[in-house]
Amino acid sequence: MYRRCLLALLASALLAPAQSTNPAAAGMDPARLDTIKARMREFAQQGRVSGIVTLLQRNGALALLDATGFQDVEAKTPMRPDTIFQIMSMTKPVTGVAVMMMVEEGRLRLNDPVELHLPEFRGQMMIQSKTADTRVLVKPPRPITIRDLMTHTSGMPGGPPPGIAELLREMNRPLGEAVAIYAQQPLEFAPGSRWLYSNTGIATLGRLVEVASGLKFEDFLDQRIFTPLGMKDSHIFLPAAKRPRLAPLYTERDGRLAKAGVQALGGDPMKHREGAIYSGPEYALHSTAADLVRFYQMMLNRGTLDGKRILSPASVAIMTADHTPAIPNSGWLPAAGFGLTWEVTRDPLGTLTGLSQGAFHHGGAFGTFGWVDPKRNLAGVFLIQHSGSRADVRDAFLAMAASAILD
Repeated sequence: MYRRCLLALLASALLAPAQSTNPAAAGMDPARLDTIKARMREFAQQGRVSGIVTLLQRNGALALLDATGFQDVEAKTPMRPDTIFQIMSMTKPVTGVAVMMMVEEGRLRLNDPVELHLPEFRGQMMIQSKTADTRVLVKPPRPITIRDLMTHTSGMPGGPPPGIAELLREMNRPLGEAVAIYAQQPLEFAPGSRWLYSNTGIATLGRLVEVASGLKFEDFLDQRIFTPLGMKDSHIFLPAAKRPRLAPLYTERDGRLAKAGVQALGGDPMKHREGAIYSGPEYALHSTAADLVRFYQMMLNRGTLDGKRILSPASVAIMTADHTPAIPNSGWLPAAGFGLTWEVTRDPLGTLTGLSQGAFHHGGAFGTFGWVDPKRNLAGVFLIQHSGSRADVRDAFLAMAASAILD
């Protein structure tokens, strides 16, 4: 087994498109970067994950781009640097940037009540109390705002209601129809008073972009973000020609890796979302490490990349500030707060992972993770496709990345 893995890893290196790395320009230690590669290879060989793509870019220079393990275990297809992943909730900050672009054009305001743009939210109610059999509904103290949606403090539920619970698997309703249903669900708490990670709230942001821009959400991303940034492999609905590059989703079954099936978010990955019409602003994006680092470098550059300005420096600053300082642990990682669709490392406890205070980041349900660390002028990408936590593998990469910085 070890020999087969080694041969596959060598084949991956030979097949991968040439990528020029420059650790010296990035101010990173080449020996320690090699140690990252070796450790990630160990995780793949141990069967912790099927395969991994890792990328580090610092001072605008590519320091590391490595692929190890298998894209498809059963077919013995090597993982490649240009393998395409379902990045799941890493989609959310892309949706947030789309919203901020509409704010900059004067089409939305962050403090606008959502009902101002989406009338279906008028009259929304809030749960005052509930038991196993009953719910008492009252009018909320104020309507939810766009900022509430972006910080996950709106009180909107985490996922679709029971009547359309299959939506995130089957993707069988258009975004506008789904959001109209979300609007009829009562809030879990008074807007702004608590933090609750809300996929329905982020979906609503995508619908706001559609209404403000006059474009379908997926078309807005293509025309206004991906094309200007040169993100050529980023798609909500993956083109058929690129499907062979998609990594299957794996889970652990009887102590071994096995392909996940139809119960996965987005449905069976090997069916490529055939017939899907839900654009999923909260989770539906496919992408690659090379594409994602272009998006992160734009944020690190305060809104611009290669002469193309996507956001103003002011908007980047607003998005990446901690907007939930009074709400403890308002995020997934320890000592995190939330900005506008970005999780933000808040205090020293959060730096134990290797992130700096003020670093902003987001992960995805299938183990993917990306971050921007302005204090270190660093952007990083970690891509796997695994249903179930592999935070130990991710955190090893984060800590080793920090340790490879020389200055």
